[in-house]
Amino acid sequence: MIKVIMHGCNGHMGQVISGLIKEDEIVEIVAGIDMKDTQDNGYPVFTNIFDCDIEADVMIDFSSFKATDSVLTYCGQRKLPLVLCTTGLTEDQLDRVQETSKETAILRSANMSLGINVLLKLIQDAAKVLATAGFDMEIVEKHHKLKCDAPSGTAIALADSLNESMDKQYHYCYDRSQRHEQRDSKEIGISAVRGGTIVGEHDVIFAGPDEVITFSHQAYSKGVFGKGAVEAAKFLAGKPAGMYDMSDLIN
Repeated sequence: MIKVIMHGCNGHMGQVISGLIKEDEIVEIVAGIDMKDTQDNGYPVFTNIFDCDIEADVMIDFSSFKATDSVLTYCGQRKLPLVLCTTGLTEDQLDRVQETSKETAILRSANMSLGINVLLKLIQDAAKVLATAGFDMEIVEKHHKLKCDAPSGTAIALADSLNESMDKQYHYCYDRSQRHEQRDSKEIGISAVRGGTIVGEHDVIFAGPDEVITFSHQAYSKGVFGKGAVEAAKFLAGKPAGMYDMSDLIN
C-alpha cells in the first residue's frame, strides 16, 4: 500500500483526491495538512506541516503558492517524494523546486489531467507533418469566469509542446487587437475565453488550405485533475531524486 500525505486536504481538490483514494486499493492517505481542521477526514490533519511526523511514501500538494516554500523544506528534509500540483509559483520558488529535486523526487506539471498530457504528445506528431506543410497553428482555451490568469498555464504548455516539435522556430501571439497586418507564418496564436462555470476546454487548431484539423480536450469536472494526481503519486513513490513530469508517467 502506498502511503500518502495530502497537503491542502480540506480544500476543494484535497477533498476530491481524498474521495478518489478512498476507492483505490493501492493508495491510502495517512495524514492531511491544512490551515483549517474543521471536519473528520478519516485521517489525522495537521495545521502546521512541521508537526506532521507520520511516515509516508509520497506527498500530494494541491494548495497555495504561499505554502510552497514550507512544502519544499519539509519534503527536502525528509527525502519525501512530492507531487506538486500547486500553480502560480514565483521564479524564486521554481528555482527552489529544481534545488529540492536534488534531494528528493518531484513531479510537477502545468496540468495533471492524463488526457491533456496525452494531447501534448499527439499534437507534436501532428505539428511535424502539418506545420511543415504550411498549416497555421492556433490555440483557444476556455475557463470559468473566476479564473484570473490568461492564457491558462495549460494553453502555454500546449504552445510550448508545438514549438518544441518545430525546433522552437515560432513565437506566441496573445492579442491581435492592436495589430493590422497579416498573420505571421511562424506564429502560434493563443486566445482566452472566460465565462460561466466552464471547467476547462482547450482546442489546438491546425488551419491549412481548404481543411482544418482540431484536437480538443474538455474537462467536465475537477476530478480529472485529481485522478491524474493520484496516478502521479503511484508513479513517483520510490523514485530516486530528480525532476519528473506527467510525460514520464505516460511514457
